[in-house]
Amino acid sequence: MTNQCPQCQNRLHPGDKFCNACGNSLSTSAYQQMGTPMAGFADEPIPELHNPRGILRSGDLSLRIEGEVVPVVDVELGQQQSIYFEHHILLWKHPSVRLGVKGLKGAARRYFAGLQIFISEAHGPGNIAFSREAPGQIVALQLENGQTVDVREHQFLLATSNVEYNFFFQRGLANLFFSRSGGFFIDRFVGKREGGLLLIHGYGNVFEKHLAPGEVLDVEPGAWLWKDASVRMETVTALQSSGGILGAIGVMLGGISFTLNRFTGPGRLGLQSMTYHPPTAEGATEVGGSSMPSGA
Repeated sequence: MTNQCPQCQNRLHPGDKFCNACGNSLSTSAYQQMGTPMAGFADEPIPELHNPRGILRSGDLSLRIEGEVVPVVDVELGQQQSIYFEHHILLWKHPSVRLGVKGLKGAARRYFAGLQIFISEAHGPGNIAFSREAPGQIVALQLENGQTVDVREHQFLLATSNVEYNFFFQRGLANLFFSRSGGFFIDRFVGKREGGLLLIHGYGNVFEKHLAPGEVLDVEPGAWLWKDASVRMETVTALQSSGGILGAIGVMLGGISFTLNRFTGPGRLGLQSMTYHPPTAEGATEVGGSSMPSGA
């Protein structure tokens, strides 16, 4: 029995008809003969240990991930397929690679929201490489035509030109960096025409959870990385005390609560094991595993 893609060894889920890491089309036997997970661990997020493995291709472009602690995306560009990327992540390039600026869809909305309205792009032929310059893990998503994923802002590395880039504002979510505005921005990527590649950098290690229809997972606000657009996201607050009446009074008077993001399937959910939380004053409201001022 196998639960891995025969081409890149990426973890598969029951019902998968193609590998979300390398895009390999799976035969009926490949996804119907998957083994049973270890007892007691079947419903937990699994580590993305082999995503990606080897060389990935999109049109006349090929790329691979190199390094472990601070990984690098090494790209070989052809004459046709171009890529776009965030400005500050370029590591090296061959002189034949031409750099340009790409205007983003909804530029006016992005401008008034304080977001970037231009993004860098690269045209081949030649070699170019990128790094987030932070410890973590890079995962690659193969987006088919019409397939949509949502990504935490500032965590995508690059995408091929046949992937559309947009954004939306999500209100009411507890988010470490944007909570003072009552919500935060989420990047949205959609595969066009023949589909393309999207690469994302997660801090620490990256895990994936395949949510069944109606299945729910509560996540620390800084830990979610990406999700299928079909996965619904909302905020929940957990107020619990094991200290009896005094503990309950402490919760009410101290303004202590745990606010989590709740994700409901169907679809995939990507998680990162390392989150950043700036120090705040004592007595602040707990947002997941962090402290935040109660008025945030």
